[in-house]
Amino acid sequence: MRKGKPVSNDGDLMKLYSQRILALAADLPHGTRLDAPDASCKKRSPLCGSTVTVDVMLDGDRVVGFGQDVKACALGQAAASVVGEQVIGLDRSVIAKGRDQLLAMLKSDGPAPDAPFDGLEVLLPARDYKNRHASIMLAFEATLGAFDQVKVAG
Repeated sequence: MRKGKPVSNDGDLMKLYSQRILALAADLPHGTRLDAPDASCKKRSPLCGSTVTVDVMLDGDRVVGFGQDVKACALGQAAASVVGEQVIGLDRSVIAKGRDQLLAMLKSDGPAPDAPFDGLEVLLPARDYKNRHASIMLAFEATLGAFDQVKVAG
């Protein structure tokens, strides 16, 4: 099992915050909350204070509307960017599989998630930084939490 290590020098920072991660963080799809979502869910990382709030509109079990408010580090924003880019048209099982694969990539040296979430491969360097994992997972957790609220309400 890998132990987390702090970001300790400029080389580590450059590796962790690559140009691709920063570009994803700067271009957040669906970065506006929905006016009348079927459900909303806010998730927070207790370690760093990052938050992601997701609104969904569903047609059956498929996402037809998505909005998100992301207040996270660049890694959390990059993950939210990939999720936001791909989530429309997906059902809960595909989103849950992406979440599970991302978690395995970060915590168990698993491969990058399959398509449609294969863009999360950019976060491979974050494996070594356990203190960043919760922030990276927030977009998936909030999206699935919103699905669960629809199930409870429906």
